[in-house]
Amino acid sequence: MSEFMRPIPFKDLMNWALEEYKNEGSIFGIKKEKFYKNESGKMLKTVFGDEISSAVGPAAGPQSQLAQNILASYLAGARFIELKTVQKLDGVDIQKAVAKPCINSEDECYNCEWSTELTVKEAYNEYVKAYFAIIALAKELNISDKKDFAYNMSVGYDLEGIKSEKIDTYIENLRNAKDTEVFKECKLYLEENIDKFSKFDKKDLEKISTNICDSITLSTLHGCPAEEIEKIASYLIDEKKISTFIKCNPTMLGYEYARKTLDDMGFDYISFTDFHFKDDLQYEDAVVMIERLLELAKKNDLAFGVKLTNTFPVDVKRNELPAEEMYMSGRALLPLTISMAAMLSEKFDGKLPMSYSGGADARNIKEIFEALGQPITVATTILKPGGYLRFNQLAKETEDLLSDKLHDVDVEKTVKLRDKIINEWVNNKLYREKVGSRKTNSTLPLTDCYKAPCKDGGCPIQQQIPEYLQLVAECEYDKAIEVIAMDNTAPTILGKLCAHYCQDHCTRVDYEKSLQIRDMKLIAADKAQDKFVENIKESEIKSDKKVLVIGAGPGGIAVASYLRRNGMDVTVREKLSKPYGIVSHVIPKFRISDEQIERDYQIAVKQGVKFVFDSEVTESYEELKKDYDYIIAATGAWEKGRSPVKEGSENILDALDFLWDVRMNGKANVGKKVAVVGAGDVAMDCTRTAARLEGVESVALVYRRTEAYMPATQEEVNDVKEEGHKIYELVAPYSYDGKVLKCEKMELGEFDESGRRSINSTGEKLDLEFDTVIGATGARVDTSAFKENNVNLDDWGNVKTTENYETNIDNVYVIGDCRAGASTIVKAMGEAKAVCLDILAKENLENDFEKFEVKEQNKIIFEKRGRLQEKIQGKNEGYRCLKCNQICEMCTEVCPNRANVAIKVDGFNNLHQIIHLDGMCNECGNCGFYCPHAGRPYKDKLTVFWTKEDFDDSTNTGFLKDGNKYLVRLENGKVIETENLDDLSENMQKLIKAIEENYAFYIKPSEILNS
Repeated sequence: MSEFMRPIPFKDLMNWALEEYKNEGSIFGIKKEKFYKNESGKMLKTVFGDEISSAVGPAAGPQSQLAQNILASYLAGARFIELKTVQKLDGVDIQKAVAKPCINSEDECYNCEWSTELTVKEAYNEYVKAYFAIIALAKELNISDKKDFAYNMSVGYDLEGIKSEKIDTYIENLRNAKDTEVFKECKLYLEENIDKFSKFDKKDLEKISTNICDSITLSTLHGCPAEEIEKIASYLIDEKKISTFIKCNPTMLGYEYARKTLDDMGFDYISFTDFHFKDDLQYEDAVVMIERLLELAKKNDLAFGVKLTNTFPVDVKRNELPAEEMYMSGRALLPLTISMAAMLSEKFDGKLPMSYSGGADARNIKEIFEALGQPITVATTILKPGGYLRFNQLAKETEDLLSDKLHDVDVEKTVKLRDKIINEWVNNKLYREKVGSRKTNSTLPLTDCYKAPCKDGGCPIQQQIPEYLQLVAECEYDKAIEVIAMDNTAPTILGKLCAHYCQDHCTRVDYEKSLQIRDMKLIAADKAQDKFVENIKESEIKSDKKVLVIGAGPGGIAVASYLRRNGMDVTVREKLSKPYGIVSHVIPKFRISDEQIERDYQIAVKQGVKFVFDSEVTESYEELKKDYDYIIAATGAWEKGRSPVKEGSENILDALDFLWDVRMNGKANVGKKVAVVGAGDVAMDCTRTAARLEGVESVALVYRRTEAYMPATQEEVNDVKEEGHKIYELVAPYSYDGKVLKCEKMELGEFDESGRRSINSTGEKLDLEFDTVIGATGARVDTSAFKENNVNLDDWGNVKTTENYETNIDNVYVIGDCRAGASTIVKAMGEAKAVCLDILAKENLENDFEKFEVKEQNKIIFEKRGRLQEKIQGKNEGYRCLKCNQICEMCTEVCPNRANVAIKVDGFNNLHQIIHLDGMCNECGNCGFYCPHAGRPYKDKLTVFWTKEDFDDSTNTGFLKDGNKYLVRLENGKVIETENLDDLSENMQKLIKAIEENYAFYIKPSEILNS
């Protein structure tokens, strides 16, 4: 596809908006229920003299580049529109300079774009078209009877360029557009089509001001000298007589401050040197420059202030974008920008006007606005799920604070807010629970692509998560436990101990915080599992084949339970005296009780699984096969892990031995001072368990990397920290003599191919005295039984199996920790489910894994979109679920250009199908980060092309219509030209017919057709 954007002519833009509104109740994907209308009547007077009805808007960036972007922003709640920066270099020249994809907003945001990718003239036209569209539609849709928004132009990057005829014309034409071609075109269209409107009339049309914008934000490149910046600002104020803000760089804070702040907040992996800090405008120079410019503006009766801040230049180290340097924004920029605001507000005693942009979102925007009092612009938050819809909440959060009276910056509030933001856990990188990409491995299909990644790709047992979350929220506990137990043989254990991969894939991660899915499962189990177990009836035996499961841990019991309830005769042999292995013998009682474990065990018992305890299997598989047709080994990982020290390994207490002693005997003799070496969940259990023992005075965790790299879930790490235990980071033990743990201090090195930083020794030594050192560096598998039975192992010593976990020996399976090393309960259960399905298929038995349908009203789902809502304690947490399996459409929300659209098409399962509009896409790549599949919607969805050039430049499946002919690229990549849609697949026929019949405005804007 081509990354070249094709602006939509004004008449097509308006026809599109009016037609979509009439048919769909939306405009460029913004549903009318999400249109923002200021109900209070309060207005904000900006320092530029504008009166606007909300304090928020898009920063100069992707959301203010095209007319439809600006219109979508306005409809959702934006009223201060910072137009995408223009400069002398434009059009094709800038497109060649910008690598694609150019946006990575997976968490904090990075980009490698800068000014508009249009020509300056095209950009100007877009801004004028949006201006007219907003005024007409605001009146027509009863949003506002008067102009209640303001533009702020952004220009760069040097004095020569700004003085050039191209940029000077741009500035002057925004100040007075009367004689411009596009202004006349827009006005003429509205005049000739006034009958299409019921509220907007000729009087309104005549009132439209030719003064589109009379304020400017100066954007300069990094390294621009102070003298140059001041010359440009002075020129704009003194000669152009235009109110001016200067966009400041966060580098003004100084390298040490920025580095320490980001490190302390968990963003230590963000790489940058002190180059830009030395090369950019210095604080001392900025202060004297600002003082002079304030005076100059006052003399000219104009406004002057600062825009805080520009994006922050950082190094590409983890293949974030195809560039060497990129620009950081979002929540990692937040502490730096608010620090700039505090620093400058103190210096100028609140007299320096500031417009804010740097990590603002619904969590903090009210406090930022209370402190600064001027418009706040955003980019990152509206690149995330919900997209432009987030403006609605942002506008409502600040509406009560709007004032038509100017006031100084509140210095005290700004300073307090800086301190709060830097120290508040919600702003720490690790608040995100170490979640990287939420994407899964599934192929993005051409049609019917909705999916909830929590259950489809996130959960190893495919728990029907959105369904039971809704049932729990509605107090339908009996039904909820039925849904849970369909896929989960241990609801209580997983309600307490699950590694909850589902939460790492939850869409709410990109809003505020993952749904507390595991907690909801436990609520259902506590409320209804006992009754559920009472009502279990043994299934009849449907096969004469018998199954032996070796090991009664979570995986073994799971496969036994799945198979028995589906009609197989199953026996479980366990060498220990009770079920659930590691869970019942090792995991601390403060995490799960014997009673809770027993509750899950009774499910398998009531189903008819036969258990034989104190029964170690010593027979060969060949002998066992005389009595059993299928053998499933699920014996766990019980061998000691590698020693954490090279010298004195005999003095190290193994984690499993320690935890076993405490769980089974209630005590362990470890002395007063204890160290735990490791950083997984077991290490956290050891730390917290040791601290609870009588006589223990202190416990420390020792880890050779930093907290961010700890394999333990963040909540487990947080528990250790909240209990006050010492954590030694970047400390690698090498010797323990029973008294002194000798260590070397480490430092983080360069990033490796996986994106993880290496560690290197600093050469500095550290001696730590401990009575006991517990090694929690992983358990190993005893593979002797596999070797004795000639089961094939791989080069790593792990059992080789098929994708269904069958070994080289027919009908012998291996699952769980004993297959490939210590893992998690839910992964073992997932493997158990796969084995069950494989055996049932071999026996020609149907499985009972029923899919439940628990629907939520579409209206309610759409209402939740674009709205941050913090987690809720208790059952109502389920209401935060966005029901992605019912309605996904994430790619339509996050596209700044509205190039991904959702259309109604009969004959499919999903509510809507996703179509990609090539002419509106610049390949920014943002939708690819949020699609829950492995694919990229802008590459993989059926694409509507507007020109032959764009079609030829693409590999997308899609079509170009020209008269009665269709140029089509089929699903297999073959290109055909046809007049008959019957030549296409049934799915493509349905999609194209639906577009032609109901969405004709997608096919080709008129002027592009005629060009």
